[in-house]
Amino acid sequence: MINTVPKFFSTILLAACSFFSASVNAALPQELDGKELPSLAPMLENVTPAVVNIATEGRVRQRQSPLFSDPFFRRFFPQFQIPDQPIERKTSSLGSGVIVDAKRGLVLTNNHVIANAIQITVTLRDGRQVEAEIVGADPETDIAVLKMTAENLTALTTSDSDNLRVGDFVVAIGNPFGLGQTVTSGIISALSRSGLGIEEYEDFIQTDASINPGNSGGALVNLKGQLVGINTAIFSQSGASHGIGFAIPINLALRIMEQILDTGEVKRGFLGVSIQDISPELAEAFGLTKKSGALINKVLKDSPADKAGLLPGDIVISIDGKKIRNANDVRNRIGLLPVGERIKFKLLRESKEFELTILVDEGTSKKTKPKVTSELLIGVTVSDIQKGSPYFGKVKGVTVLEIKRGSLAWVSGLRANDVITSVNKNPVKNLEEFLAAVDKKNDSLLLRIVRGNMATFIVIKK
Repeated sequence: MINTVPKFFSTILLAACSFFSASVNAALPQELDGKELPSLAPMLENVTPAVVNIATEGRVRQRQSPLFSDPFFRRFFPQFQIPDQPIERKTSSLGSGVIVDAKRGLVLTNNHVIANAIQITVTLRDGRQVEAEIVGADPETDIAVLKMTAENLTALTTSDSDNLRVGDFVVAIGNPFGLGQTVTSGIISALSRSGLGIEEYEDFIQTDASINPGNSGGALVNLKGQLVGINTAIFSQSGASHGIGFAIPINLALRIMEQILDTGEVKRGFLGVSIQDISPELAEAFGLTKKSGALINKVLKDSPADKAGLLPGDIVISIDGKKIRNANDVRNRIGLLPVGERIKFKLLRESKEFELTILVDEGTSKKTKPKVTSELLIGVTVSDIQKGSPYFGKVKGVTVLEIKRGSLAWVSGLRANDVITSVNKNPVKNLEEFLAAVDKKNDSLLLRIVRGNMATFIVIKK
């Protein structure tokens, strides 16, 4: 059957095309004369050479199936008995990247694209394949920087992502499903998306330009061909694109890249406050006409906030002129700033506005997330049980803040938010006791953990 379009709808479509052409006259033809149609091709011809495909190979340690350790199984199927020890499994992944410095061969991509990689191969638009190395990565923002050596590279120019507006036209370029370089277009659907639980620090651009598996690390560009974001995730219940994709703003990605290039790592800013969202009830209690902003409920002694004069009950309205909507905004602004930078707070105290300048410090931020040195717990970060945790005051032990997927501890069953209460049958009441118990070259660790309303033991072996 041949589908036909009624004349009425043809008129609408023609009008829509005319509107689109007029809206983007800087990049597309302004007239439809029957000879030349609107096209993104001229812009893409200059942009696509800067977007690369990334293939990685790596290895992760994996536990044998518990079935092989079952006494019943061992008794009746002795021919399938396998030593109870981890095995290494080969992994591979495909993603995308963006050349941001042609002279130095620097490529921006996502951390999850190159995680666990022992070999990285970059395929350029012209078909050349080049080996790349990891300069550094920041899992908390999912940004990684690669370096490769090749001639005649093309880099993308960047645009100020702070100037983006909802409704701006954008184009996503990447390598979905390993098919090869693919281009999709759409608009910016929302800005400053956070609280999604995708990354530790979130300030996403949301777009309806199709982003699919393999697009991660690819480019989000405006109609001038300028890089505005690094594609990183989709919101989907099926794994396919549903028109809700997320990109890391290029301003944020470049700040992370600069720190990695300067120091080899990202040092998080530390303010020394505990903050919370302003509910309608709190807004009424504090005499606020709006519930936007963030309420400071605790100030740590001798912290940068304490030295600057912040007090519990102060309400953060803006930071460096950028409006604060909620507590997550404050956390992102502080955590993404480099140590040593001065920032200007606009605050509300007893219905009066005032300003304070605070020096961002590394302070004790590292102490709240110490990394365990035991070889059995590589990739695990723990802390004392903090106020606000459902276990505070009820359980003695330490909380697992982060755990690297695929690590030995993760394969053994340890998960983020678990509370470890004993090590090798010895109770641990706090972080100091835990570190003393595991900072040894143990061949195995027997951990008792509390997870929700359940307590269990897990064994971690080399």
